[in-house]
Amino acid sequence: MRAVLQRVTEASVAVDDRIVGALDIPDGCHGLVALVGVTHEDTAADAEKLADKIWRLRILDGERSAADLDAPILVISQFTLYANTAKGRRPSWNAAAPGPTAAPLVDAVVASLRAAGATVATGEFGAHMRVSLVNDGPVTIQLEV
Repeated sequence: MRAVLQRVTEASVAVDDRIVGALDIPDGCHGLVALVGVTHEDTAADAEKLADKIWRLRILDGERSAADLDAPILVISQFTLYANTAKGRRPSWNAAAPGPTAAPLVDAVVASLRAAGATVATGEFGAHMRVSLVNDGPVTIQLEV
């Protein structure tokens, strides 16, 4: 599994002009946006490891984590994280897991984060989403398990 994790001061996701997920971040604080991609070999154990990394990665103020600060997290499924651009100008999506495989694993990341105590908002799996965010720093980290 892969994730691109961004430290944000605001974030939301819309589907068909309606907000389906948004972070409630107090002024002067941060939240995280996690774009999560799944490949064919990923397992529920990988989802749990990725959630733990997201929750405990110390990229917020004072080298603290979302767990330390109770920072909210917006999780968005993103199959394009497994784009293969090695040949030509058209990406291949062969490494991305199909929806029936990927959706339960993205849900498992969300469930693991919530079980750890995180406040989590989500997008809508498989939908065309518009993600709005203000990346602070900017801080953007790639994670892989």
